[in-house]
Amino acid sequence: MFNDIGALELVTLVVLAVLVFGPDKLPKVIQDVTRTIRKIREFSDSAKQDIRQELGPEFKDFEFEDLNPKTFIRKQLDNDELGLKEIRNGFDLKKEMAEVADAVHSRDTDASSSGSAGSSGSGSGRIDMSKKPETSGTPAKLEESAADDRPPFDADAT
Repeated sequence: MFNDIGALELVTLVVLAVLVFGPDKLPKVIQDVTRTIRKIREFSDSAKQDIRQELGPEFKDFEFEDLNPKTFIRKQLDNDELGLKEIRNGFDLKKEMAEVADAVHSRDTDASSSGSAGSSGSGSGRIDMSKKPETSGTPAKLEESAADDRPPFDADAT
């Protein structure tokens, strides 16, 4: 219950309790506090038992800790029935990134070697990623296809 209280805090609380209640009344106050805590625990345990009885046998493994969203999600993700562990273990991010990097570097070297061989590239070794339609024909057809690619202008939208 008090897992994060250190020794200095505990000594400070004891000294404050002695100063506030006095050494004569302190044992009686401690007994009253422990009795109250015990009654609260008994009350909460009986309330939990009543709720479990009201829910019925289909909720026999219901835990009140599952009402905490973090605990519920952690329990569901650790559940082996879904097969998430196999998926999580089968996915290697470093391997995937290395494969992508190798693919990009090999494509980059292929483009630069074909660019130096006299293709219609820019000669800088870069890949042109812009979408340009490859149409052949008269300039009128090229102009018509370029006009079709533009979205309609809407003055009210801007």
